[in-house]
Amino acid sequence: MWETIRRLVSTGSTVLLTTQYLQEADELADRIAVIDRGKVVAEGTADELKASVGRSSLQLRIQNPQDIESARRIVEQVLKVQSTLSPEAGRITAAMADADLVTDLLITLREAGIRLAELSVQKPTLDEVFLTITGHGVKEDEVKESDSTDKTREARA
Repeated sequence: MWETIRRLVSTGSTVLLTTQYLQEADELADRIAVIDRGKVVAEGTADELKASVGRSSLQLRIQNPQDIESARRIVEQVLKVQSTLSPEAGRITAAMADADLVTDLLITLREAGIRLAELSVQKPTLDEVFLTITGHGVKEDEVKESDSTDKTREARA
């Protein structure tokens, strides 16, 4: 289905797609309208919507588990943000408020002898966008609709 939609768009067709699967919207849509309870509450490209609700996050996986606390202190000091720690995975996550500071962070970690196993940058997902904009998740709406349908059925029985 996705390939058919991509083919239609590449040949100049306009496709209006409604979906509750936000990954689908992220993959296929040039522009997205977020609709909450029948009203458009946000509109733009996927990147515009993601940028409107938050920053990208930097994720670091530390090679040596004994270095994780030192690495966390360095991340917070250099990036000037709070970080979250997943000790079992050896992973530190921090908001990337200023991308230019990431170079300084990498240099500081190297000078401290802290080796990285992995580094990645994550943008907010469209699920996070929907949750931030509407204050509730897509799944919550599905459960509420299901609950009200069940109550309607009970009332008719």
